[in-house]
Order: sequence, then C-alpha cells, then structure tokens
Amino acid sequence: MTPKPVSTPLVGIGLMLTAMAILPAIDVIAKFMGAQGMPVLQLVWARLTFGAALTLPFAARHTGLGNLLPTRPFYHGLRACFLIAATSFFFWSLHYLSIADALAIFFVQPLVVTALSPLILGERVGPRRWTAVAVGFIGTLIIIRPGFGGINPGSLLALADGTSLALYFLMTRRISGAQKAIVTTFHTNLLGACITSALVPLVWHWPSATDWLLLLSLAAIANLGHNFIVRAYDHAEASLLAPLAYTEMITSTIMGYIFFGTFPDALTFLGVGILISCAIYISMREHAINRTLPPGSSA
Repeated sequence: MTPKPVSTPLVGIGLMLTAMAILPAIDVIAKFMGAQGMPVLQLVWARLTFGAALTLPFAARHTGLGNLLPTRPFYHGLRACFLIAATSFFFWSLHYLSIADALAIFFVQPLVVTALSPLILGERVGPRRWTAVAVGFIGTLIIIRPGFGGINPGSLLALADGTSLALYFLMTRRISGAQKAIVTTFHTNLLGACITSALVPLVWHWPSATDWLLLLSLAAIANLGHNFIVRAYDHAEASLLAPLAYTEMITSTIMGYIFFGTFPDALTFLGVGILISCAIYISMREHAINRTLPPGSSA
C-alpha cells in the first residue's frame, strides 16, 4: 500500500497555481487552430488520443500492461462521452468568444454539480447551498446578458461545456477511489480516443508538420496540467486548493490579451466575481458539513 504523502500545503498550492498558469495555453492553441480551419472534432481527437498515449506508461506502471482494460467500461465510456462533449463545446465556443469570456461562463460548472448531485448521487444539498446556486446563476446571466443585442451562440456553447463537465465530474465521484487517478485518466482518454477515432474521418483535415506539433502540444499541456492538479491534492486538502482553480481566469485574461488582443468588460468581471464567490462558498459549506458527518453519510 502506498503511504499517504506528508501534508505540505505550500507545495500543493504551488502545484495548483502552476497548473492554472499553463492550462489556458490549451485554449490558445485550440482558438488559433480553429481560426485556421482545423475542425473541432479533430482537436478533441488529438486531445484524447495523444493524451491516452502520454498517460499509457504511467498507468501501466501501476497496473501492468496486462491489466489496462477498464474494469467498469460503462462508467468510463460515459465519462468519456461527457468529456468529449465538454471539450467540443468549449473549443467551439472559442470561435465566438474570447478565451476569458468562455472560461467565465464555464465557471457555472461547480454550481451545476451542486444542483444535480441530489438527483445523480443522492447527496443532500441544504438551503444555504441552494441559495448560493441561485445567486451564482444570476452571475451567469450578468455575463451572458440575454436580451442585450441577442445571445452570443458562444455563450450557449460555453454553458453546455460547463454542464457537460459537471456531469463528467459527477460520474467521476461515482467511481472515485476505485483506481489510481492516472489509471482512471488513461481509461477515459482511451475510450474517448476510440469514440472520436470512429468519427474524425468524417471531418479530417490533414495537418501540416506545424499542426501536428501543436496538436501534440495541446495534449501534452493538458496532461501535464492535470498531473499537477492530481499531485497538488496529494499535498493539500481540497478545501484549500479548490478556490485556487479560479486563478485560471487571470492567466486566461492575460493570454487572451497577448495573443488575440481581447479583454473582458466590467460586467463580465462582475459576473465572474459573483460566480466565484458562490462556488467558493459551496466548497466551504461542503467541507464544513463533511467534517461533522459520520463516515458513510452523504452531504
């Protein structure tokens, strides 16, 4: 049995901040390649296929090459479908929105997790967290601003992305603890690669040498960033690290301005502030409740 790492919160914070600093580079690559005519499905295919190849040796080290097939293919397949949908919706939304604006609407994801957890996981959500969910959706409406010159289709795609990823995380909760995180990641990437490989010939755009390098970089950055996140949770509690995920908004804003000259307006920042505040409150409430419940209870 692998010993639990010693709690070193500063290391965990550093790893989490590093992950949030590099992950927006995926969006930069996707937005740039999408503008050059690369189909969204092909970007998703590269993200999952190269991701499976890059995580294979690490997963094999834990299970051995003979035990790499998923033990719960239905759940992993469902997770793969939600991940494909989430990634596709987000990359597609970048055709219409700046990186920061798309990410701002994506922050609805923890609110959707909270709202759907009673239905999917049977967890109890108290009135305080339901209130936070309601206020958070008001923040989302401030960002989208329906009725002010029509809704940007990118906003609806970013909402669909947040909802799809919320369902992905809910499925992850159902199988959490069954295997090492890197093995679960490999299984999801593998099944996602199989699904997208069956569909991508319909839209295939033959990449140039530079395109291949960018596609590989997209998958490598995604896997590196998520590896940093997994390692961060080895060193610090989730309640400490979860709010740090929102620092990705800072990096996304900077990268969007540097590479594309875009910058969110004041109302977007207001909506993001409301969303983040509600999400952090939900995280703190969940942590506080879980500390007071006996083992095996659902909050």
